[in-house]
Amino acid sequence: MFKDLCHIMPEVSENETGLRGPGRTFHDSSEIHNTFVPCFAGTKETAFIYAVTSAGLVHSVTRSCSAGNMTECSCDMNLRHGGSASEGWHWGGCSDDIHYGMSFSRKFLDAPVKNITGKSGSGLAAMNLHNNEAGRQAVAKLMSVDCRCHGVSGSCAVKTCWKTMSAFEKIGRFLKDKYENSIQISDRLKKKLRRKEKSQRKIPIGKEDLLYVNKSPNYCVEDQKLGIPGTQGRECNRTSEGPSGCNLLCCGRGYNTHVVRHVERCECKFVWCCYVRCRRCETMTDVHTCK
Repeated sequence: MFKDLCHIMPEVSENETGLRGPGRTFHDSSEIHNTFVPCFAGTKETAFIYAVTSAGLVHSVTRSCSAGNMTECSCDMNLRHGGSASEGWHWGGCSDDIHYGMSFSRKFLDAPVKNITGKSGSGLAAMNLHNNEAGRQAVAKLMSVDCRCHGVSGSCAVKTCWKTMSAFEKIGRFLKDKYENSIQISDRLKKKLRRKEKSQRKIPIGKEDLLYVNKSPNYCVEDQKLGIPGTQGRECNRTSEGPSGCNLLCCGRGYNTHVVRHVERCECKFVWCCYVRCRRCETMTDVHTCK
């Protein structure tokens, strides 16, 4: 089951979970729909995929609960009462039931691995389970409190407050930061996961940290054996400093520029009765591709 996670990124990015958010952190959204995302066991990229998939499931299920689209759950009933009378606010509204979403995600994603390997099993399985949990913790960490004021003439004498999840794009940026600061661990599993660098093993590994075992391959150069297409010939944006920019996408090799002629219908008018008359317009644009 888990090997399929490596290939679901294009489909997941179309889902209502809002996974287009983290999609944009790695690529332009148009690239993610048309580019195969290779997956190599134990790499930083795999860690991100596990985390963002787990977080996306929590976000989607929890949002469905709050919207009343599921019979098994609803709003968080634990936050229906209480608050602070002295501060003039109380819990109300519909707080997102993050606990149900996280529980569902654990049963759906973690249970199959534990059943196959026996609890956490191998070091790779334990690492994947940790990255799943890191995605869930990201959703929980970024929960916020929204309030609505009540009172005469908008005086806000009393506030009704509820907890809500952050937009998934924000969660995606958080996980992207964790990806960039991910921790390499030892491939030898003892009692617990530990850092590969012996000098750093006393530094604890946080629940929100992303872990990897193997270094990532060189995605810049084509490798048919590993299924890496490389970036040669990829169209890039000369003026962008982001992921789609020529400087980054071309891996320092430079880029070629050629002129492309576009012919399209333009200045269309409806003529009575009954057809549309258009002109043929030509435009010339510069297209940049990686060397």
